[in-house]
Amino acid sequence: MHYRIYLSGEIHSSWRDEIITGCTNLNLPVSFFSAIDDHEASDNAGEILGAEEKQFWKDHKSAKINVLRTKTMIQKADIVIIRFGEKYKQWNVAFDAGICTALNKPYITLHSEELIHPLKEVDAASLAWATSTSQIVEILEYTTRKQFYFILYLTFGFSILK
Repeated sequence: MHYRIYLSGEIHSSWRDEIITGCTNLNLPVSFFSAIDDHEASDNAGEILGAEEKQFWKDHKSAKINVLRTKTMIQKADIVIIRFGEKYKQWNVAFDAGICTALNKPYITLHSEELIHPLKEVDAASLAWATSTSQIVEILEYTTRKQFYFILYLTFGFSILK
């Protein structure tokens, strides 16, 4: 089975590249997509609809355009990886976890132990909590692993299951 994985979260580190490289090196049957990771472009997406004098309306329009992309991609994903970084408060990422929960979309959180308490509800709804990108790659490797009995069925036309 091929999994479509949405990478949600902080945009200030190389965590996405680490997961993609790890999965590519293992030749896993996965494809990835992500939010816009250009912070300035994301913050200014609302300017497509015209400039705003007040920061609230600028942010409001940009947020709606960004959620249009985010929600659509989460709906298309089989698994969502949600990364909370150390430096910034990422309320939008917590919102992505809420979208996943509302859509009954499986997600994995990725964050340090220091964030356990503030993210307890987000983690409670996740299917796994990882502290490193290598753990994410291992989870994806395990999840995409073919089963022996399935190979027997395809090869010989029978199954060991009754």
